[in-house]
Amino acid sequence: MSSDPTTTDTTPQAPGESLAKKKKKPGVPPRRGKKLRNTLAQTAKKVNQLGVVPLKKAIAELKKLKRAKFDETVEVHMKLGIDTKQADQAVRGSVPLPHGIGKTVRILVFAQGADIEKAKAAGADYAGGAELIQKIQNENWIEFDVVLAMQAMMGQVSRLGKVLGPRGLMPTPKAGTVISANGDVAAAVKEFKAGKVEYRADAGGNVHAGVGKLSFDEDKLAANIQAFIDQVRSARPAGVKGTYVESITVSATMSPGIRVSA
Repeated sequence: MSSDPTTTDTTPQAPGESLAKKKKKPGVPPRRGKKLRNTLAQTAKKVNQLGVVPLKKAIAELKKLKRAKFDETVEVHMKLGIDTKQADQAVRGSVPLPHGIGKTVRILVFAQGADIEKAKAAGADYAGGAELIQKIQNENWIEFDVVLAMQAMMGQVSRLGKVLGPRGLMPTPKAGTVISANGDVAAAVKEFKAGKVEYRADAGGNVHAGVGKLSFDEDKLAANIQAFIDQVRSARPAGVKGTYVESITVSATMSPGIRVSA
């Protein structure tokens, strides 16, 4: 045994320490401290006491709840009274927000010929045809946030359904991401760059979207949220019976949701 103190670990080990480390499950977050638990409990109590409030008051309260050091994303969540098992009650589309979403959106456009240069000139981050399709297939390349496609390209783009579909990136006419033969690809790129967001009801009939940053002033956030709500309301399927919009909630990345009476 070496007498060199630099090679000998004399640190005492607490009884059961190694066993505790072995039992720790990956992905389990550390225990919250007492101060954080109290803060979260007080926040939850305050939100419950607020109940359902007008949109502008909800935004003002969200700003008061801010505790993160980064600029949080403001989200809107709508619970819809739709039967998601019925194909004619699918709710999906896109809406341009008047004040954008406060972040850079990376856009990929599937096009050919002159439309490639038009898309790039309008601000598309990537534009092309078969070579981009192959890059996605062969390299699992997904470094973009929105995918647009000219209608003539959809026959080839359809091969990417298993890759883009699960990520909500597959171009579709309902979301405004498929551009018709006579459509303006430059205008479509500019709209999404400026802050056009897609929405799609999930299996539970809920629609979610990021609609800006907490640093936006209250009027801009209210305008963005109201534009989103109005768009979803206008997309009510004809087959829906009874209440269509059951509830609306706004939240920020690190805050609980506040019910809105909009």
